[in-house]
Formats: sequence, C-alpha cells, structure tokens
Amino acid sequence: MVSADFIRQLEGYGLTTATILYRMPDHRSVLQTFIWQQYDVAPRFPVLKDFLDFWRRELEGPVHSVTVAHARLIRPAEIRTVNGVLTLH
Repeated sequence: MVSADFIRQLEGYGLTTATILYRMPDHRSVLQTFIWQQYDVAPRFPVLKDFLDFWRRELEGPVHSVTVAHARLIRPAEIRTVNGVLTLH
C-alpha cells in the first residue's frame, strides 16, 4: 500500500518546516519557539497559512515571526515506470 505522504509528494507537496517565534501570553517580553512541520505547497503554503490563522484565532501567544524552509522530496522527473512498476531514480 502506498502511504498518504508519498501520494502528496507526487501531487507537488513538499516537506515544510516553520520555526514560529511567539510571545508568552503572561510575559510579552519573552519569546518562545514552536517548530511546525507538515507537507505543503510552495510558494503559497496554504496549509501553513491555515495553521497560522488557527493560531491567531485560538491561541493567546501572539506570533512574533515565522521562518519557513521547504523541500520537495520527490520530483516528477525522478519517478519512472519500469515494467508497470513505479521506481525512483
């Protein structure tokens, strides 16, 4: 069985990691770090935007900054069919 993550990569999703700096609700001068990782589509990042919208709506710690790293792990040119079987090159 093919994993859902593999299917997403075939659809153009790549692994996205966001480092989110946010202010502590009770101590606004203190910054905390939260690491978020999910498959998303660059450069629009709709999954990350949905998460940040949730954060702003539901959590008390205001976001200070977000740093994003993105890597497409599988590219369509790397996938070939050999005798009816998908192979990676």
